Amino acid sequence: MSASHLAERLGLSPAAVRRHLDALAGDGLVAVWESTSLGSPGRRGRGRPARRYVATDRGHALMSAGYDDLASSALRYLRARLGEQAVRSFAEQRVGELERRYLPEVEAAGRDVGRRAEALATALTADGYAATVRPAAPGVPGLGAQLCQGHCPVQHVAREFPELCEAETGAFSRLLGVHVQRLATLAHGEHVCTTHVPTGPLVASPKTIVPPASLTTTGRQSE
Repeated sequence: MSASHLAERLGLSPAAVRRHLDALAGDGLVAVWESTSLGSPGRRGRGRPARRYVATDRGHALMSAGYDDLASSALRYLRARLGEQAVRSFAEQRVGELERRYLPEVEAAGRDVGRRAEALATALTADGYAATVRPAAPGVPGLGAQLCQGHCPVQHVAREFPELCEAETGAFSRLLGVHVQRLATLAHGEHVCTTHVPTGPLVASPKTIVPPASLTTTGRQSE
């Protein structure tokens, strides 16, 4: 985000926000991200690109609960005892709980996919994901939107277990009612998790959310 955007969100002056950002940067908690690529949030026409700030790995680590090692160990144990399918089932179960909780808010936004994406971003932000929706390419209509998540509580665990990211992407598709595509993730070293969302009115009704089946002691899903 830019200093001016943060100032608007926080009700402070841009100068005050920049002082805070300078202090956070000095502590290694945020860093400046500049890009002039098409569709970049930092693009503002000719001249020097807008200065945007992103959280560093150290900043993300301080926002986490500190249970990454425990979660990774538990998932390694699950995989060793019950196999890869057990890890996938766990990932689906985890996002399924969020999915069912977010569904009423997304459905209340109507059948326009863009508004549904905004509602999903609001729900994600309430859970600490710092989510926003922006045009895929500002000034170029018809290319859809990008759902961006500036923070992920399982970022470091997902580096070893991408099933977490895959399950989340599937949940977004079901909630929004369109096929979405994950373009970048914090887990793979990007500055933000980015998901491309085709926008426009829904053609068909979103898929029904079905709770994942529970695991049996043999590692297979129960019938």
